[in-house]
Amino acid sequence: MTGEEGPAIEVAGLRVAFGAVEAVAGVDLSVPAGHALALLGRNGAGKSTTMRVLAGVVPPADGVVRVCGHDVRDELLTVKRLVGYCPDVGGLVPRATPWEHLQLSARLRRLTGWEPRARDLLERFELGNAAHRVTSGFSHGMSRRLSVLLAALHEPAVLLLDEPFDGVDPVGVEATMEVIDDARAGGAAVLVSTHLRDLAVQACGEVTVLRGGTGVATVPAATMAGEEGARAYRALLD
Repeated sequence: MTGEEGPAIEVAGLRVAFGAVEAVAGVDLSVPAGHALALLGRNGAGKSTTMRVLAGVVPPADGVVRVCGHDVRDELLTVKRLVGYCPDVGGLVPRATPWEHLQLSARLRRLTGWEPRARDLLERFELGNAAHRVTSGFSHGMSRRLSVLLAALHEPAVLLLDEPFDGVDPVGVEATMEVIDDARAGGAAVLVSTHLRDLAVQACGEVTVLRGGTGVATVPAATMAGEEGARAYRALLD
């Protein structure tokens, strides 16, 4: 279910304003199917806002934003069907269990035969024993793991993970990396927003650095690795 030929994620000249505040002031992204790109930057750099535009949560003020060739302004419902989105905060119903979240997602997306995949994902993220506990008692890390799981359930064409590693233990990090690898192997485009440079390098082939709502560089992820990568990253932020 794709539109015209081109990158699965296409963003050009994106601008987003909240009142007098311009949260995104010119971001360009291009992620082909089967590839993963990380958004790196300080808090307030525009990472989450860019994600929300691609997920169809926040409208763009200006610029081109397409998912699998579909414009988020004109084909919002189609875009939402194509995307799996893990927001940076929230998104869970406190009085619902993980299994109830999965059931709701499956019904809204009219999925069939989803139960085996759901059970497999729950075990991968070590949430099997908590599948029937309400999420109000979950730790931050458990909530993050469940949010990633829900985003990946329907094997979307575009997977958007906003701060998926925040407060997550090594088991959750490994499971998230597996989800990213599986999505890429299945032909999905993956966009990961994180402030953790080392994990961005592990998860993605390229990195786009945002500063003050603007993209300042897109580089191979390997150039952000190690001490040299740390120095290069700091230089882009200064």
